[in-house]
Amino acid sequence: MAISIRHPAVLLCALTLSPIANAQSTDAVELSPLNVTGQYVPGEQTNAELEAEQALTPGGVTLVDSEDLKGRNISNLADMLRYVPGVFAASGSTGDSTFLSSRGSNLDSVGYDGNGIKLMQDGLPVTAADGNNHNRAVDPLSARHAIVARGANALTYGASTLGGAIDFITPTARDVAPFELALDGGSDDQAQGRITAGTVAGDFDALVTAEARHWDGYRDQQHEQNREGVYANAGWQFSEDLRTRLYLTSISNDQQLPGALTESELRDDPGQVESQNVSGNFQYNVDTWRVANKTTWDIDANSSFSVGFSYEEQDLYHPIVDKVMVDFDGPGPMPPTEVFSLLIDTEQRNAGTALRYNLRLGDHDLLAGLNYGQTHVDGGNYRNDGGHRNGLTTHVDNQADNLELFLMDRWQFVPDWTLVYGAQAVDGSREVRNTDAETGEVRNPEGDYDSINPRVGLIHQLTPDVELFANLSRLYEAPTTYELDDDIRGNEETLDAMHGTVFEVGTRGTHALGTASHWHWDLALYYAKLRDEILSMDDPAAPGTSLSTNVDNTIHAGIETLVGASFAIDAANQHRLEPLVNLTINRFSFDNDATYGDNDLPAAPDYFIKGEVLYRNANGFFAGPTFDVVGERYADFSNTYKIDSYALMGLRAGLAREDWEVYGEVRNLTDKTYVAFNSVVDEAAPDAAILNPGEPRSVFAGVRLNW
Repeated sequence: MAISIRHPAVLLCALTLSPIANAQSTDAVELSPLNVTGQYVPGEQTNAELEAEQALTPGGVTLVDSEDLKGRNISNLADMLRYVPGVFAASGSTGDSTFLSSRGSNLDSVGYDGNGIKLMQDGLPVTAADGNNHNRAVDPLSARHAIVARGANALTYGASTLGGAIDFITPTARDVAPFELALDGGSDDQAQGRITAGTVAGDFDALVTAEARHWDGYRDQQHEQNREGVYANAGWQFSEDLRTRLYLTSISNDQQLPGALTESELRDDPGQVESQNVSGNFQYNVDTWRVANKTTWDIDANSSFSVGFSYEEQDLYHPIVDKVMVDFDGPGPMPPTEVFSLLIDTEQRNAGTALRYNLRLGDHDLLAGLNYGQTHVDGGNYRNDGGHRNGLTTHVDNQADNLELFLMDRWQFVPDWTLVYGAQAVDGSREVRNTDAETGEVRNPEGDYDSINPRVGLIHQLTPDVELFANLSRLYEAPTTYELDDDIRGNEETLDAMHGTVFEVGTRGTHALGTASHWHWDLALYYAKLRDEILSMDDPAAPGTSLSTNVDNTIHAGIETLVGASFAIDAANQHRLEPLVNLTINRFSFDNDATYGDNDLPAAPDYFIKGEVLYRNANGFFAGPTFDVVGERYADFSNTYKIDSYALMGLRAGLAREDWEVYGEVRNLTDKTYVAFNSVVDEAAPDAAILNPGEPRSVFAGVRLNW
């Protein structure tokens, strides 16, 4: 009889239990010899190892386990990050595109740049070297885990951005079933399927997933999305201490853009689309392929070294501004003349590398790292004729590079107390080179950015399951090339980098309630003072494009809370009740600004609550309500246009067994009309078309098979 042991926890249990078995052997019946063979494969981070890493961070970090995503419809990052406090993620009617704001990042160019959060896969960059996530959406179902390190807590990944970092960890054949088939479908002709196959053969393993998604969306015409993707990885264990893994990704995503509505249009018919989006045939089509490799060497029991490389190409085809026509002679004989339209057709190439060295030395746990990335965007801006190129207007040739070096120590200087201190050094350059196709005139703003960003934090282990933490950190974020390009001054001057200081305190832990129940919590309070925050707003002369500028002083503060529990209802523990609530309170504002005073920053609600209360039976059945309560927010910097709060109810139920599961989910049960996210302007008129309606009442169902 052979038992395969691939999980270190299983191996540990076997070793731990063996002395007990020996102590009882004198009275036991002699059994046939049990031949146990196995292979411990280090490097595949387990949930327990990731939780241990989380426990060494003196601030807000959330671990998302893909197992927790089962039993509900997951179409985009907003679905995946629903229970991550401090992160406001909203999907509107634009397919994969998600408005993502962490601790008040990205409260400006909604729907454009998507900067402020560093996205990584397996510790390697997905975000471009200048910090933008403009063309990239990560498939949430292609991650085994996601680690969301909010704000300065992302130093572990070398980041110092306002929003922090998210690292998506790819599943391998060693931590998922050999075969899996998942089918999901529902309202508005949503249909998505994915099939995964993997194999483990000694020191080699490989996993490949193919997925496809079609969605007609809940707006009228101009909303269809089609996406196909292939995700593959293969690992090789050269020796007990040396291993490597290769990652390949190919994604083709085409989606049409329905545009924003006015308040009256939203209330009259939230399913309608902007007429200019139809005539301009607005689309957002991105083809992406990526190759990456990561090699890890366990030097000895106390040290390890890893090196990784990634290369990615993205082809963007993006009709986004319809013809702006001007009749220069009024009632005269001359017909209206096109003065502006925009279709972006570019190729973005990203190359990155990452090095990590970890050393445990007595009570010290040292981590040194390097991230380096280069991005080159080449292509053109064209006039848009119904979604077709109609002549080149500007040749685009933008480049950026970014070097991040960081060193940190987690020093347990006395039992139950750990001091975390370190610093990041960043050095980067940005260059925008736009050549007017007609005149040959060149606009060429370029700048260099560097900074050293220290951090110090403290963790107190109150009990084995309860931590208190605090940290004081510096934030730093250089502008993206998109922001330089959109500089409101329009000359060769460059924007300054955002910088500031953040203070944070909090606690996380679990606590037993009797013998069969427990509750858990994650609470963080933070206060950040920023200088030169880069904000942008929709350009009134060319809606769909933005204008960027530095703001002297802003404040970002908030309370982030995730509370959950599992209550046994009966003595036999057959029935349980499991509530889960994400409560986030935001206070983002200007600070004595010459123009805006102490106005609130727009786009983010002043609070949001997302939760569920599920009944679970030991036979795998689960059911219960879900709810969303989202507070008011402003749509403009002048705070003249306020978007209403809203509350949504839903239901989900399912049956999960070891090898299969089925589920059903209803969202927005009362079919409430609400705003999912909005464009931002300086001062919004009552009839401004800036509102993106949220999902109406929708029904989804799915099945998943493992074998």
